[in-house]
Amino acid sequence: MKPALVFDWNGTLLDDTYALLETTNVILGHFGHPRIDIDTFREHCDVPLSRLFRSLGMSQEEIAAVERDEGALFHDTYEPLAEKADLREGARRVFELARRESALLIIVSNHIVVPLQSQLRRLGVDNYITDVLAFESRATQYKSMSKGERLRLYMHRYNLNPSSTFIIGDMPIETDIARNLGLTSISITGGFVSAARLEAARPDYTINNHHELLPILQRHGFFRNAKS
Repeated sequence: MKPALVFDWNGTLLDDTYALLETTNVILGHFGHPRIDIDTFREHCDVPLSRLFRSLGMSQEEIAAVERDEGALFHDTYEPLAEKADLREGARRVFELARRESALLIIVSNHIVVPLQSQLRRLGVDNYITDVLAFESRATQYKSMSKGERLRLYMHRYNLNPSSTFIIGDMPIETDIARNLGLTSISITGGFVSAARLEAARPDYTINNHHELLPILQRHGFFRNAKS
């Protein structure tokens, strides 16, 4: 049986935490709010991002302005910053090992399919990815099917075994999805939320970089011949 590795994208595979922090500060500054630091960001970050903005003191009217024109203020600020982001440490190695072992590599994201696929091509890793599950457009972001529901339907369609499916993410939501679908949850620190928030969600494992994935997979009987 081959494992399925399900990755979140932003903050998990793409090292764009500081791109999102800067985007948040640009939006806060646009409405006259003070800048925040990385620790404050990680204590407040949540999805949909309207929750983040609300927790940082933005009014409903200001949040509505951010969401106007399909979130143009956010996306037009974020995307150029994200274009400079690289993959997180160890991610390429995991991709290579997964290809060698014929494992499935699936991305499930709250981002949008087209820019996400563009990033994969820019980084030269698009050929490693089995499927990308994400929002169809800016217009449907956070309005159509949730990450968990997308993954549930995908697993049902392709008859994926929960016992050999691992979900790796940098926010508590991935742990929640794992618990709902019977998957193994792996939280990675250094992304969008603090280590304390990740631990409070009680994932099965916590890692600091993608190199630390291999021993976990081997403990479950996969990638036995691979070397870190």
